[in-house]
Amino acid sequence: MEQRSAALAQLGKVMAAVGAAQEWPGHVIGLDRTEYERLDRLVREAAVRNGWATEENVRHAFAAWGAQLTPTSIATWTAAYPELNTPRAPQRVVGLILAGNVPLVGLHDVLCVWISGHRARVKTSSQDPELIPALMQVLDHFAPGTAQQIHFSTDKLGEVDAVIATGSTNTARYFEHYFGHLPRIVRKSRVSVAVLDGTESAAELEALGEDVFRYFGLGCRNVAKLFVPKDFDLDRVFKGLYPWHPIVNHKKYGNNYDYTRALWLLDRVDFLENGFVLLKEDAALASPVSAVFYERYSDINALDARLAEQAEQVQCRVGHGHVPFGQAQQPQLSDYADGVDTLKFLLGLP
Repeated sequence: MEQRSAALAQLGKVMAAVGAAQEWPGHVIGLDRTEYERLDRLVREAAVRNGWATEENVRHAFAAWGAQLTPTSIATWTAAYPELNTPRAPQRVVGLILAGNVPLVGLHDVLCVWISGHRARVKTSSQDPELIPALMQVLDHFAPGTAQQIHFSTDKLGEVDAVIATGSTNTARYFEHYFGHLPRIVRKSRVSVAVLDGTESAAELEALGEDVFRYFGLGCRNVAKLFVPKDFDLDRVFKGLYPWHPIVNHKKYGNNYDYTRALWLLDRVDFLENGFVLLKEDAALASPVSAVFYERYSDINALDARLAEQAEQVQCRVGHGHVPFGQAQQPQLSDYADGVDTLKFLLGLP
């Protein structure tokens, strides 16, 4: 574990440097110039394959991982699992089906299998087929054998002993059908919400923009729904979100904005707009790209009870007493998707 933790921390240094768009910092980074620049080039070219994967967003994802993969954070994370200090017996083959809605979204699953000592067969998303394999090649420099432990493919998984699959609510049904005989974690679509109590500062409402717009709102940790007090002035939300107004210049986001706006106008739907985001009062949790649903409440206790009932649809809750504003896309290593402890699942495989 000491060797693996050190390797993971070194990977964190690489990711932090790439996230900050640094020039090759020298051999202290653990890679030669060619290796480092190859990784940096993949970051710059990610948008060629996936128009949503802008360089800014990919570097943001790298920086977020770099901030988490520190010796202290890694030690805190792994300390909860004393089983990690003993070799895996038997070593299992775990199939991973990765999503690609935001950059590096499947990296946590890959690292969980790696640090647990199992082997992985990974089916990458067509939207993000290169970055995670490239990072495992980097990790192999610091922990030789990683490349043999983690195998990537764009084809079928083949024979595996367990599965972790991430997809939509529709694909989850297929995953359950195909892998129902195996130990498995199957993730469905989720969204995140923000609950405002009316005491938020201007800085907090501005930070909310990060939770709404980072990765164009495509992630399950992006805020898609606002709950606001009955007499809350929504102009405060618009003012806080305004620094993100250039987002509408992104072609794919702008097309979504124009399409949803036109559709709602044709259907005579009531909504508010400010030129780059649409606000619509709606009881649903999931909103379209470029739109945020909102709902007014008068009883916070009743709202808490309702959100508890909808827990399987909500990834995280932003607001006072919960995830701080601006931090939804900065999960800790122990913040497992859907609240299911991936590492505990892997360490418990028979």
